[in-house]
Amino acid sequence: MAGGGLSGGRQEAVTPGAQSLLCCGLLVFCKLYVLGSGGWGQVWREPRGPSWESRMGTLWSQERPPEDEQPAERSRWWAPARRLLMAVLLLSLLLGSSVVLFYIFRSCGPRPCEMPACSHLLKYYLASGNSSAPPCTDFFSFACAEAKGANNSFQALAEENKSRLQKILEAPWSWPPGSGEEKAFQFYHSCLDTEAIEAAGASPLRQVIEELGGWPISSNWTSLDFNRTLRLLMSQYDHFPFFRAYLGPHPTPPHTPIIQIDQPEFDVPLKQKQEQKIYAQLFQFLRPLEQQQAQEKLFQIVTIDQLQEMAPAIDWLSCLQATFTQMSLSPSQTIVVHDLDYVKNMSKLVEEQLSSHSDFLQSHMIFGLVGTLSPALTSTFREARRLLNQKLQELTGRPPVPAYARPMKCVEETGAFFEPTLAALFVREAFSPSTQSAAMDLFTAIKDALVTRLRRLPWMDEETQKKAQDRVTQLQVEMGAPGWAMTPALASQKYSEVHLGPSFLQSFLSGIRSRRARIIQSFLEPFPHHRWQVSPWGVKAYYSVSDHVVVFPAGLLQPPFFHPAYPRAVNFGAAGSIMARELLHVLDQLLLPGNCPACDTHALEREQRCLESRSAAFPSRGGTSSGGFHSFLESAADVGALAIALQAYSKRLLWRHGETTLPSLDLTPHQLFFRSYAQVMCRELSTQDSQDTQSPPTLRVHGPLSNTLAFARHFHCAHGALLNPSRRCQLW
Repeated sequence: MAGGGLSGGRQEAVTPGAQSLLCCGLLVFCKLYVLGSGGWGQVWREPRGPSWESRMGTLWSQERPPEDEQPAERSRWWAPARRLLMAVLLLSLLLGSSVVLFYIFRSCGPRPCEMPACSHLLKYYLASGNSSAPPCTDFFSFACAEAKGANNSFQALAEENKSRLQKILEAPWSWPPGSGEEKAFQFYHSCLDTEAIEAAGASPLRQVIEELGGWPISSNWTSLDFNRTLRLLMSQYDHFPFFRAYLGPHPTPPHTPIIQIDQPEFDVPLKQKQEQKIYAQLFQFLRPLEQQQAQEKLFQIVTIDQLQEMAPAIDWLSCLQATFTQMSLSPSQTIVVHDLDYVKNMSKLVEEQLSSHSDFLQSHMIFGLVGTLSPALTSTFREARRLLNQKLQELTGRPPVPAYARPMKCVEETGAFFEPTLAALFVREAFSPSTQSAAMDLFTAIKDALVTRLRRLPWMDEETQKKAQDRVTQLQVEMGAPGWAMTPALASQKYSEVHLGPSFLQSFLSGIRSRRARIIQSFLEPFPHHRWQVSPWGVKAYYSVSDHVVVFPAGLLQPPFFHPAYPRAVNFGAAGSIMARELLHVLDQLLLPGNCPACDTHALEREQRCLESRSAAFPSRGGTSSGGFHSFLESAADVGALAIALQAYSKRLLWRHGETTLPSLDLTPHQLFFRSYAQVMCRELSTQDSQDTQSPPTLRVHGPLSNTLAFARHFHCAHGALLNPSRRCQLW
């Protein structure tokens, strides 16, 4: 009989002979118990009325003549023989039952997983952990001591997914002419043709720069209209040097699409002092998200006409209409501005520079564009970009970004421009229907555990519990890839406007324009499904507030986090905790101050203080988190996710047999569960990003584990050890 659940392991069947012996023995046992009324020496005796012997004796005497009556002496030896026979029968029954039960329990115990996927996972775990580290005081080293470089578990998986996508692009295929698949493969191979790119030289880039009015560092610069250049950069090159403009869901219900203005994206951190004049002044206006939240200025709704009055340096209507050509805009069109103070200050700076140093503005705009286009340029530009990135990493203290070989960089660009077509190819290769079914089964178990857990929270009142449970049960889940991407006809329609050649830069620019038009059109068309924010080969799960859907891309539900053949302990500990974490973000609003008036405020604040004090109890090594309430929500989700995944796994063990574990790792199933949870957080301590709102990896491992009594029990931690404290919290 095959073992159920996600482990994919087999359970040995009980032989028919053993089953028959057990059933017959139990049948005799039950009959004896029902018929008996006292000691086993009296099992044949009825509690009331004449005995069986007396009834049978009467009947016998009626049918036989007197001379055939049995002598009285026979009854004297029949009673001891009967008791002896009963004793032998009971002894045989007990012995047979013991053998069968021993066989059953032996087969139900954890067995080593011998599947190839488990062998690969074992090598991965042995290479990353340090079994000599004390698990009760330093579980991070126990699981992640050998994690080297920036390749944490997620980054390593992302690289593996890109390699798989590369194999797909390099495999021999035959596609219909003009199809999205054919264009994707042609684009990829033209990206690899560096000889043709070098032969074209800087000529394709010069044409672009001349269209934009030239570059002050060259001799052919002519000062043109600032807003004309900005309009071209935004509409034709998807480049936003002073602010970002995009179409997205409205921040408040019903989340209809609306144009949004936000801070620009720079390669340098907000706190880093810069020597360049434009950068230095722009950066002083930028505010991190935490500061915006603290000042309660996350966004404001204004019309284009109002924004024109507040930030007059930008021709807002002209620039936005050129960018969003599918929309008909007017001065009364409402838009969302996420940091109005920045936009006002940016406008003042542009006005000042236009009057005295317009060449600075032009250099800033062209320089940023060249950086964006560098993947399609000659090796001279690519090397200059690489050196600039290296210098910026030194200034910011960020972990170094690995230098990708040309094929991998071409995979990235092809994936970005031809995602709808490549989505179906990747999913068919890496996320089979059986894998998706197993992943959905895991998600259902995690969601059920959360719904059950909500009933036992001490700070949540009954009405809020019901609303929270309804919110979780009504949540939609999407896995693998968007449903429409798996329909070839729909996916191919996305590339009718992509034109390749004659130079690779022109193909690159065509891909940029097609992608932007595709994104905008997806918001304007009636679309019954969620618009994915990640690629199917991505490794990031997320929860969409506007669509109330949680997304798990196919690229995330891969080894070492998930595989149908893995022991269930691995799938629940790794992928299960990731799923639980995203589910808890559905309820983040309940933890915000004043958002749960019916809850027990004192109990909620007590649990929050408990969680904060537990986090402060751990040594701060490997960096610190950025602080703020957002970081607190992330830490609370880490702790709650482990508790929910453990609850779901423990319930699964009660109803499913055939549990397996990894051979040679010397870990019980529950120990393997915690080891797999920690593996998700593995990262070299020095690679903590200064802008990362997550807690350091050691805290993300030790914090939740120390809050879990089962961890201390299964690893036999002494009372008072670092990961076995006397006080634990129950926020979730």
